[in-house]
Amino acid sequence: MVESIMVNWVYVILLFILGFITYYRKSLDLFGTAVMIIMGIVIIFSAGTNWLLLIVLFLVMSLLATKYSKKYKQSLGEFEGRRTSKNVISNGVVACFMAAFGGYYLPFVGGFIGAIATATSDTLASEIGVLDPHPRLITTLQKVDPGTNGAVSMLGTSVGIIGAAIIGIAAYLLGIMTNPLLALGVAIISGTVGCFMDSILGALFENHGWLTNEHVNLIATIVGALVGILLL
Repeated sequence: MVESIMVNWVYVILLFILGFITYYRKSLDLFGTAVMIIMGIVIIFSAGTNWLLLIVLFLVMSLLATKYSKKYKQSLGEFEGRRTSKNVISNGVVACFMAAFGGYYLPFVGGFIGAIATATSDTLASEIGVLDPHPRLITTLQKVDPGTNGAVSMLGTSVGIIGAAIIGIAAYLLGIMTNPLLALGVAIISGTVGCFMDSILGALFENHGWLTNEHVNLIATIVGALVGILLL
């Protein structure tokens, strides 16, 4: 018991180091870094370090995807740069809630994976998909400019599905879900559904100023979590 607590505190220290790195690298602002650390501590002591590692995997993939082709994204006006607490909360609060109560209600494990898979799929689809010069609006299929809210492309969709699959494989390897096919299926299906929901909300509401990007991300992760719960 004492050894387990000591291990948890070691991970807390590592979490602070990760927070310092993300802030120093200008990936998150100060408040965003603080929120990330707080959510990480909640997950460590409620669900365990393996659950935290799955979120860290999402964070690393997201940061790499954001930095990829930075100059080209800047030329399009689509480089997001330093993210804020709103980004952290909208992408992570649902997963944090699922992790906190996953030990009391088994389907929340699927909800956790679904939320992370959605956030990963959406982020990769957005950050890499913007490089596709021929996106189409998900609601009308008309051609639109790269970076348009609600735009989808073969590149973005493919990368999003791959990102969700990586989360599913990692969830199995980390022992969060013991059935590899189920873990992969939950991640891919919930992540893809959540990602498409993000695009639909972006096309219908964000483009008209009725929802912000953070609202859309939050709703999408909720949908992804619900799909994960139902699949489990």
